[in-house]
Amino acid sequence: METYTLTTAGADLVYDVRGPLPTADGRPPLFLIGHPMDASGFVALAARFPDRTVVTYDPRGLGRSTRADGRVDYTPEMLADDVHAVITKLGAGPVEMFASSGGAVTALALVARHPDDVTTLVAHEPPLITITPDGPAAVRARAGVRDAYEKRGWGAGMAAFVAMTSWEGEFTDAYFAQPAPDPTAFGMPAEDDGSRDDPLLSDRSWAVSGHRPDADAINAAPTRVVIAVGEESRTVQTGRTAEAAAELLGQRVTVFPSHHGGFLDGEFGYPGKPDEFAARLREVLDAS
Repeated sequence: METYTLTTAGADLVYDVRGPLPTADGRPPLFLIGHPMDASGFVALAARFPDRTVVTYDPRGLGRSTRADGRVDYTPEMLADDVHAVITKLGAGPVEMFASSGGAVTALALVARHPDDVTTLVAHEPPLITITPDGPAAVRARAGVRDAYEKRGWGAGMAAFVAMTSWEGEFTDAYFAQPAPDPTAFGMPAEDDGSRDDPLLSDRSWAVSGHRPDADAINAAPTRVVIAVGEESRTVQTGRTAEAAAELLGQRVTVFPSHHGGFLDGEFGYPGKPDEFAARLREVLDAS
């Protein structure tokens, strides 16, 4: 693996390349992206593609990448332009792409803004909460996570986030009537750690989860777009947002093994089924 830094007007973007460029087999590089997950979250998945040249990166302000734009917020357009800059620097595009969570939102914006960058995009559970039928309630639930974090710190915010993302079905009065979850019930600290800048728990990434993809531009692009959902996620928020994204694009979801982090091993305490997940991803990519 070789690690590089690309300096742009707004950030120093650190990215990793596993394998040769140009690629040994003539296939496009496989680019794996997330948000707020950085490259460290894709180690297990990348290891299961030893025959491919795999690229990962840290989004600006996360992991090893720094930002010089004076901002603390994130937008899909900003992140998409960063990914475009990395693809351009590789000189080996267009790429194949697997994008997870907020990274899937970034990738959909990338296809709309830079349609020649990606041949096949597998967008796994993009958390596009405003396009679900209960969008206003989902926005209210998201605000509840931010409020818990602002009032009581990381443990309380993360407990609220887990409660929100594990809730099955639409956000009803029953959801909002629940008492605040106890962080210790999830193995999280109850004391306030003093942080208020977590991109997952603050409002800094609300433009990502509040994004509405440009369906016309995406469908007009030459990119083959696959909206993926984990078999264990179908009834929770990210499964429902994946269904809504697929419907917006006039397609059906493609089911993958496991859950929202199905490509993870046990390193982060949320193990999925990385072998089965990688096999399914390979199958989907090879079908293009």
